Amino acid sequence: MYRKLLFNRRPIFTIFIVSLLFLACNDGDKVEEEISKINMDVQISRFDREFANAKIKDLDDLKNKYPYLFPEQYPDSIWEVKLKDSIQIELFREVGKTFPEFDSEKDDLKSVFQHIKYYFPKFKVPRVITLTSEVDYNNNVILADSLMLIGLDTYLGSEHYFYQDIQQYIAAGLDRKYIATDVVNSFTRKVVPRMNDRTFLSEMIYYGKLLYLQDKLLPNKDEAVRIKYTKDQMEWAQANEEPIWRNFVENEYLYSTDNDLRLRFLEPAPFSKFGLELDNESPGRLGQYIGWQIVRSFMENNEVTLQQMLSVPAEELFKKSRYKPQN
Repeated sequence: MYRKLLFNRRPIFTIFIVSLLFLACNDGDKVEEEISKINMDVQISRFDREFANAKIKDLDDLKNKYPYLFPEQYPDSIWEVKLKDSIQIELFREVGKTFPEFDSEKDDLKSVFQHIKYYFPKFKVPRVITLTSEVDYNNNVILADSLMLIGLDTYLGSEHYFYQDIQQYIAAGLDRKYIATDVVNSFTRKVVPRMNDRTFLSEMIYYGKLLYLQDKLLPNKDEAVRIKYTKDQMEWAQANEEPIWRNFVENEYLYSTDNDLRLRFLEPAPFSKFGLELDNESPGRLGQYIGWQIVRSFMENNEVTLQQMLSVPAEELFKKSRYKPQN
């Protein structure tokens, strides 16, 4: 079913495409120039380092400085034990080795916040707090009002021994190169509305909108990083886009509300589940990838703003997208 797809184009068509890309690049450069001029003061507090270096006598000062990190229902004895716990000390040490500084990440965050501010002017830049979360990879970035919490112990690298009991497809995303991706995701999930329609098509387009925002807010990151694929996984998805779509259409998945489709094609998984021998060759979340391409096609074929696109119902967006993957 799947194969590496090759496309032959006539020279005149190639020239036309190159011309369009040149014009698009010029427009994109102007936008990026405007974005780079947005004044942005990113405040980052390394709570992970402060707590790791603290003594019991320092707890009151830390509680006064970070009251939101010390829930009142927990007695001081909890924090005192944590300061002395050998596993916690090892965790602090490993985070310190991986993140002795946070300068490159700060630059990434500044760029992300500038892009969000450009497209969403009402966005209020949060104060960023780095901490350890006992490897809570389901909540590695939390955006809450004026605060953003980043669990650095979930970005030590996919091969880190802390992750040896975590499934490989999950551990693959526990790398510092994905911090900006997760930061963007923490924001986009607040602005992309979930639709009442629970069809597979609607779910694909929901994720497609999230990923399209990654395009706009992380234009300098590789596509693979935006969707958290490896290079090989990205190439597989791109090469097999047409047969993937054909499979969805021929099996009448688009308007199905079967929750099993979510598990097979939308949720994190080691591979997508078509029920074929070569399933193991595929990356997971291919439904998200297809939704991404549908939303991209919609934006290419319609004169709408980013904010307008977010509220377009899935069925309308799909019909107006004129999406058709090439053979």
